[in-house]
Amino acid sequence: MLSQSLPDFDALWDYSHPEQTELKFREVLLQIPEDDPALLELLTQIARAQGLQRKFEKAHQTLDQVERRLGSVASRPRVRYLLERGRVLNSSGDPDRARTFFNQALDLAVQLKEDFYSVDALHMLAIVAPPGRSLDLNLQAIRMAESSAEERARNWLGSLYNNTGWAYHDMGEYDKALETFQKAEAFRRSKGSVRETRIAVWCVASALRSLGRVEEALSRQMALKDELEAAGESDGFVFEEIGECLLALNRPKEARLFFVRAHELLSQDRSLVEHEPERLARLKTLGDGNFSTFS
Repeated sequence: MLSQSLPDFDALWDYSHPEQTELKFREVLLQIPEDDPALLELLTQIARAQGLQRKFEKAHQTLDQVERRLGSVASRPRVRYLLERGRVLNSSGDPDRARTFFNQALDLAVQLKEDFYSVDALHMLAIVAPPGRSLDLNLQAIRMAESSAEERARNWLGSLYNNTGWAYHDMGEYDKALETFQKAEAFRRSKGSVRETRIAVWCVASALRSLGRVEEALSRQMALKDELEAAGESDGFVFEEIGECLLALNRPKEARLFFVRAHELLSQDRSLVEHEPERLARLKTLGDGNFSTFS
């Protein structure tokens, strides 16, 4: 257990800014005695922050430090080590090896009755699983979270509803996807999570478009755009969806402006540049007004 004199370092996470989070973690690290198990847990989170910065070699080196000091006792630091080793492997393009670590993390977390980390392991197994298996794992994680006495475990439900919605969507089951995304939106609103609620709203609207309810989808995305602009923010994914809605409604001239803006913003997303270049190329083509390519 973390000393009461130390901050709850897990509460310091800002997943949108992993470099800043790592700096905060390193400040806390200086306050933890070498023999405190919390030090190993914190090192796993430093490795996670490094992985999110795509510093995979450094992340593995940090996890090597943890592995050398873990010993053979079943413990929460070991569960967290297994989870983060798996996450770094998956992020660096090795989901098969990652799956082994996530399975080990799940078995150990269940043994230790650590519901939060059990759900985490299931949710990661769903991410690296084939589409059919992914849905089963997400549903299993939802059942575990919903039945847990741990509030932290139940707090996984927003992410799990989101992931399950996309699993249904990928299978073409758009009605089930919409229903699940609506659960995610309700959950996020109940927690007062502004950023996560916006993501949930975007997902609901995207499912509405897939169902052919394009006017509804456009209305929700436009409202989301207005909300973001009022807060001095913008989102390339929102612009992209507005463009898609307008294109589906045969309003290509209006759509073009949103595709231009979407490309401007999303071409700065390192993950999209690396993993979805075709998506960005499509946005560029549509922004240039070449709609006949996609008619």
